[in-house]
Amino acid sequence: MFTRDRVVPLGYQQLTPLTTATALTVPPGAQFCWMKCTGQNVRWRDDGTNPTSTVGVLMQTTDQAIWYAGKLSKLKFIQVSATATLDVLYYG
Repeated sequence: MFTRDRVVPLGYQQLTPLTTATALTVPPGAQFCWMKCTGQNVRWRDDGTNPTSTVGVLMQTTDQAIWYAGKLSKLKFIQVSATATLDVLYYG
């Protein structure tokens, strides 16, 4: 779906701690992102509702990185347990 020769890097963000539902700080022009959690699992939602540690789409540390091409400003994340980190790369 995405190839490196067709995207323009627009920035990087690391979210930690994720003790409460946290939104992204999306750079201007970003249309999609690449996300990977480390340390602990993370849950996310993109419908404008806050995820909780038990409700939302589970992103596990063992999962491959996720490409997301929806409404970036609607994404919110929370850790399932302490010490989760989310790395996000933005592209246009």
